[in-house]
Amino acid sequence: MTDSIKGKTYLTPSEVADLLMVSSAAIRRWAALGELKALTTPGGHRRFLPEHVKEFAKSRNIVIDQNENEIEQGIRVLVVDDDKQFSGYLMKMLGRYPGKLLPELAENGFEAGIKVHDFNPDVVLLDLMMPGMDGFQVCEQLKSDDQTQDVRVIAMTGYPSASNTKNILQAGAEVCLPKPINRKVLLKHLGLKLTESA
Repeated sequence: MTDSIKGKTYLTPSEVADLLMVSSAAIRRWAALGELKALTTPGGHRRFLPEHVKEFAKSRNIVIDQNENEIEQGIRVLVVDDDKQFSGYLMKMLGRYPGKLLPELAENGFEAGIKVHDFNPDVVLLDLMMPGMDGFQVCEQLKSDDQTQDVRVIAMTGYPSASNTKNILQAGAEVCLPKPINRKVLLKHLGLKLTESA
């Protein structure tokens, strides 16, 4: 496994495009044709296992950039939640995995809109119920922007109703986790093995 994709459980189309130095459209086309193996999230988004990307690159004589190091720095996680006590708990928990997770905080939907471009997260942990711009609007905005549509969205809510879950999945989230968050379940969705739990 090359250093550029080591440590990631699965990759987004844009990450694979960066590694193979092609467009995201090419990645989607190869996946649709079955030439590049892909997994599909419950929300209908494609994800790629590093070993499948490596196999595909080898079959096409594509050399993966050995100098790519942003994935080595860990999964960039943007926590978006207006509950300071809960977000503080999440930040502290995620901070226990240096080199694997790199957390950042946005305290509302508007701040999230700014930080998602500055921080360039791999994953957004998104609370649904926030004043001003709620989680549904944030998710829709992320998924409607070409620059952020491949960012993974893991929704969180203290109001886990069937309609809330259905609506956020339709907006583009891959899962909706009830609060209080089950730490092991969250870490699994973030791609950390349970044996790595602190």
